[in-house]
Amino acid sequence: MNLPVRPTTDRAKEGLFNILQNIVDFEESAVLDLFAGTGNISLEFYSRGCVNITAVEQNYQCVEFIKKASQTFNVSGLKVLNMNVFSFLKKSDKKYDVIFADPPYDLSELKSIPELIFEHDMLAADGIFILEHSPKISFLDHPKYYNHRKYGLVNFSFFRN
Repeated sequence: MNLPVRPTTDRAKEGLFNILQNIVDFEESAVLDLFAGTGNISLEFYSRGCVNITAVEQNYQCVEFIKKASQTFNVSGLKVLNMNVFSFLKKSDKKYDVIFADPPYDLSELKSIPELIFEHDMLAADGIFILEHSPKISFLDHPKYYNHRKYGLVNFSFFRN
């Protein structure tokens, strides 16, 4: 299947989850995966014991791919929503312990994503928000920013309340 995605590289995903395993209780966490693509990150959270995952993806083919993979691997606790991420962010009233976003690197609204998450109070008090982005963007000046990791061309900026 030819999906319009740029999955997080294995090296970057491994680095990310090495960080998260020290700060996240996967089995107790509510996870939100924005711009879910193939569901790669959602399935990684599931494989580590997380059973409360919401994946938001606008592309119908990607959503069907995630649903099929979930059925194939008997994944329970993964809710897949076929909708625009920005519409979801404006409507959702749920809080999440971990929010991961991997938007297209050239998305014009990319820099607004952290603000939307904090404006809509979506992150639990001790939660963590991770935004994947290109090396051309920096969030050092964001008041909730606290860490950055780089794996080749993949950059993760971390935010907390």
